[in-house]
Amino acid sequence: QVQLVESGGGLVQPGGSLRLSCAASGDIGRFNVMGWHRQAPGKQRDMVAAITMIGNTHYDDAVKGRFTISRNNAKNETYLQMNDLKPEDTAVYYCVYRYGQYETWGQGTQVTVSS
Repeated sequence: QVQLVESGGGLVQPGGSLRLSCAASGDIGRFNVMGWHRQAPGKQRDMVAAITMIGNTHYDDAVKGRFTISRNNAKNETYLQMNDLKPEDTAVYYCVYRYGQYETWGQGTQVTVSS
């Protein structure tokens, strides 16, 4: 079992920045993939970014050049640096852990971009 706890969400003005963190605990598989997804009200949950154990990354086109995913394997932590935030980035952001067929999600953290 793996548990995830996200932090770092909040209210920010357009053009601002936020850094989300995801702390994993439990039986962490060595070759796991960590990711961030988001879900806006009335919409489906979409992938934002993902990162492998060795640092290979993948981003949704909507956030390329603005968001950066990173991880600290020694601390079992994953981060999402979000710059130049836009109102359409407003959503609940979820951290996800994937290891083979196993998948688990955090509880989510709210990000609101508004003036």
